[in-house]
Amino acid sequence: MTALPEDILPDGLLERFRGRAADYDARNVFCQEDFDELVDRGYLRLFCDKDDDGAALGMAGAVACQRRLAAAAPATALAVNMHLVWTAVARLLRQGGDPSLDFILREAAAGEVFAFGLSEPGNDSVLFDSRTLAQQRDDGAYEFTGTKIFTSLSPVWTRLGVFGKSIGSEDEELVHGFITRGTPGVEILEDWDTLGMRATQSHTTRLNAVVVPAEQIFRHLPVGPNRDPLIFAIFAAFETLISAVYTGIADRALELAVSAVEDRNPGMDGTPMVDRPEIRAAVADAAIDWEALDAHLRLLAQDIDNQMEHNGRWFAKLVALKLHATGSAQDLVEGARTLAGGQGYSRGSELSRLARDVAAGRYHPSSRESARRTVASAWLD
Repeated sequence: MTALPEDILPDGLLERFRGRAADYDARNVFCQEDFDELVDRGYLRLFCDKDDDGAALGMAGAVACQRRLAAAAPATALAVNMHLVWTAVARLLRQGGDPSLDFILREAAAGEVFAFGLSEPGNDSVLFDSRTLAQQRDDGAYEFTGTKIFTSLSPVWTRLGVFGKSIGSEDEELVHGFITRGTPGVEILEDWDTLGMRATQSHTTRLNAVVVPAEQIFRHLPVGPNRDPLIFAIFAAFETLISAVYTGIADRALELAVSAVEDRNPGMDGTPMVDRPEIRAAVADAAIDWEALDAHLRLLAQDIDNQMEHNGRWFAKLVALKLHATGSAQDLVEGARTLAGGQGYSRGSELSRLARDVAAGRYHPSSRESARRTVASAWLD
């Protein structure tokens, strides 16, 4: 029987997380206590097999869990999201008949923590090119030299997935592998000092001729767009689980908006806020927007689990979901702050923190410009 999100993340646990979130944010520190509790509960094994004491969830189940976690502690959810993305990639590949990354599920079940070292400054080609150099050695290993940004889980990862462009060969290719923490040449810059999502501690990571053994290299791909299943799996896992985090923020924003309206004092004419037509209209508009986002995320997650065919438009659907989730979450948070009145502007209010956390959504790929290119190609080419 599949575990429910309420069983995996009970109310008492989430209340502890919500209680710590403001302190993590104020001190700009990693969500260590949250992370430890999640590890103890087996949360990092959501996609792992039941034989490995995992939950064996599909995308829809993991999305429901991440929404629930993000509604309590957005930065904690975003941090652990990066580990879940790698395990989801492995599960999606297996689902399509490719067991090449099954080792991720086995290692995650054994306690390894996976992080993403793919984003690079100035690389708008995302997975289709790299500014990091990968130099092959005589023993088949590669030396990676470059800079990775937004490396969430920097204080705790044990496996860092990276890629770089090979040099010294006739044909350029992109080489993917995993770095083990403690490998010489890995430099973590403690430079994460941002507006929001501070507890992720997504520091910059410099790779200085970091050696990845041949057995930890798992893909060689051509530079530029290609149809390798890994590319779809990464996009599907990343965009859907990122959307789950921001939908969780939207869930909480709507909840706080309703509570604020119910708790606010009547106006000078004695009319309760809940009876004012303009307030009721604002809440109704917010709820309608939330319904559309809720349905969009649920449907696409189920389509991934069901391996639905979308006539070459899967990437368009994924980037559209990401833009919908991040944009609607931002609108819902701003609407909630307006409905809350002056308390929504207080630096110590949860809504004020959510406003800073939700702003991070625009910086995750795909950007609006990139998404437009993807969607236009799907419909016009």
